Amino acid sequence: MGGTTGASVQPGLIDSVRSTLSEQADALHHLSSHLDSGQYQTALRLIIECQGHVILSGMGKSGHVGRKISATLASTGTPSFFIHPAEAFHGDLGMITPYDLLILISASGETDEILKLIPSLRQFGNRIIAITNHNASTLAKHADATLELMMESESCPNNLAPTTSTTLTMAIGDALAVALIRQRKFLPTDFARYHPGGSLGRRLLTRVSDVMLPVVPTVREDTGFRQVISAITCGCQGMVAVNNQQQQLTGIITDGDLRRYMEKSTQLESACAADMMTRSPLTLPADMMITDAETLMQKHRVSVLLVTDKENNVAGLVRIFD
Repeated sequence: MGGTTGASVQPGLIDSVRSTLSEQADALHHLSSHLDSGQYQTALRLIIECQGHVILSGMGKSGHVGRKISATLASTGTPSFFIHPAEAFHGDLGMITPYDLLILISASGETDEILKLIPSLRQFGNRIIAITNHNASTLAKHADATLELMMESESCPNNLAPTTSTTLTMAIGDALAVALIRQRKFLPTDFARYHPGGSLGRRLLTRVSDVMLPVVPTVREDTGFRQVISAITCGCQGMVAVNNQQQQLTGIITDGDLRRYMEKSTQLESACAADMMTRSPLTLPADMMITDAETLMQKHRVSVLLVTDKENNVAGLVRIFD
């Protein structure tokens, strides 16, 4: 173990990598060109009409692919889970209800653990979709729809290790999921609801109020020039909000505003915040989605925006990468 450290790569192995990728790409293209549209139409109808779960099952590498397909379906609006065929035959069949649809995966169509499930599934009244490379196999004969791999051989030089077959099976699963996304008009916001812990979910479900900084450096309209500089420096945000005597927002002073005022004014010592500020600044409501806030900030090329309430009081601030 670990004895290959420093070993050289045999000549031709990179060519082998390219050949395998090309071979699997060709297999996908062949499947796309020759698939039985009627069988896929039936499979999609069965999934759309399913009132329970779409349950995936497969043995070995087919099982690993089945888990992935199930996860993709579940995350895109189709309730789904994976069941191990051997465990199902020893009690987990109790997880299956008559309302569920089974997608059974077996490249040969003769996997014993898969075939053993069929009598029970038929007794329960479940519909079956088969993914197999043999349209005349036992599995295919007992399926309501058969999605054939159309594969000539595995990429494995011994034609044994599941390689091309797993690529094709996973691609079929993805193709079904994408078709269902289109059928159900599944939107990014829908996707985010199933992925609240991911970066996309956080962005699409997060509002300005969830990420805004509640403490905002603030000055009054009559605050002097030096005090404004001090407030910007101490606030560490590159800006200060400017309020009137009623504590309502009337303007904002950024580092850029300050520099521009210093370039054109000769009366700095007598200047006050009202002289330097940008009046009626762009602001955000607290209930705005953060994605909309980011779009607005990018459009106006600003990195910081103030958050205000209905009375135009400052509630916080948001940085574009918060």
